[in-house]
Amino acid sequence: MDRIIYTSMTGANASMQRQAVLAHNLANASTTGFRAEMANFRAVPMQGEGAKTRVFALEATSGHRSAAGPAQTTGRPLDAMAVGNAWFAVQGLDGTEAYTRAGDFQLTAQGQLVTGNGLAVLSDGGAPIDVPQGAELVLGGDGTLTAQLPGQPAQAIARLKLASETADTPLQRGDDGLFRTAGGEPLAQDPNAQLRAGMLEGSNVNAVECMVGMIAAARQFEQQVKLLQTAESDDKSAGRLLSLTA
Repeated sequence: MDRIIYTSMTGANASMQRQAVLAHNLANASTTGFRAEMANFRAVPMQGEGAKTRVFALEATSGHRSAAGPAQTTGRPLDAMAVGNAWFAVQGLDGTEAYTRAGDFQLTAQGQLVTGNGLAVLSDGGAPIDVPQGAELVLGGDGTLTAQLPGQPAQAIARLKLASETADTPLQRGDDGLFRTAGGEPLAQDPNAQLRAGMLEGSNVNAVECMVGMIAAARQFEQQVKLLQTAESDDKSAGRLLSLTA
């Protein structure tokens, strides 16, 4: 049987994987601080004896789109948008330090500062932040969290950890949707990092671009399936010819 079926199979599988990546991006087009995942095809020559006349197609994720999402003004005191390459440090479900651009912070019933999906926000010391009950909170541009109890002067209780991604310490998306360094080591506090209170960063996903990409991936999948059908038809024709000459 012609090995074209294996070539077409890898192409169809790569198209399906790209479709999954695009669908995941599109589903998060309205998720606060979401960074679109990027994907691309790569050609892998088939290894073995003889001439390398066949090339497999594989889908490979090439990181995330680093452009910031649109700024959304909310006026809510606990909403924050990281400026530039800064990221908020949070505690992942596995207990490790991770990073997110989602700044929709909230307070739990126990007075702990958490993200919108319940992850503990970390201070510049790497510890969760506890807030006095009934205090009015204000976020400063450098991440300083100030609390004021009724009848008492305002007091700085913590400073959010803001870490910046660099070329030497790029961040990678994990299976939990959070970002970490390649080796898992925590990033250092960036003393120059800034945030904007009362604002949120929207998703940087381009919904129209995703939909066009999904259409293109579907057409590529159809082309690979047609090649499989052609290979099957050619194989049947060759079988009939061999039976006639036998």
